[in-house]
Amino acid sequence: MSQPTEDPKEKPKRWIYIIPLVLFSVLMIVFFIGLGLNPRLLPSPLIDQPAPGFNLARLKAPDEMISQDVLKGEPSLLNIWATWCVSCRVEHPVLMKIAASKEVPIFGLFYKDERSKGLAWLKDYGDPYVASGMDLDGKIAIDWGLYGAPETFVIDKDGVIRYKHVGPITWDDWQN
Repeated sequence: MSQPTEDPKEKPKRWIYIIPLVLFSVLMIVFFIGLGLNPRLLPSPLIDQPAPGFNLARLKAPDEMISQDVLKGEPSLLNIWATWCVSCRVEHPVLMKIAASKEVPIFGLFYKDERSKGLAWLKDYGDPYVASGMDLDGKIAIDWGLYGAPETFVIDKDGVIRYKHVGPITWDDWQN
């Protein structure tokens, strides 16, 4: 007597169980690799490129304009900041110390915030900026490749971006 054969449609295929296991394993490997990466080392296509153009009203004197031309002639920093940015508050004393050293002028890009709040911030915490331009809609920050405030760019005397620092600058960052 012959044994009854199973219908192939009723028997589950082994690959149905193997594929999700393989996909899960690959995802776990990618996640573990990502955990070891430094989030501050975000590549920027702007490095070694001229600073993107802008023409913005100044925070303290909105009837006056500030453009990328202020970033030429001597090395400088451009710091993107906002009053709603908690990390900007952490970074601010370091910027004040850098400004007091007079090693390099610091320019600000006041990002997506209210002018009155920015003026109050600078009055309360001090103003490390030679001037700040108001980027109220965030379009200029996008041109600069902003990931999130604060970000600081080192610009050489020719107006070329040489370094981008994502996140708050610490005194140790500045010294190194």
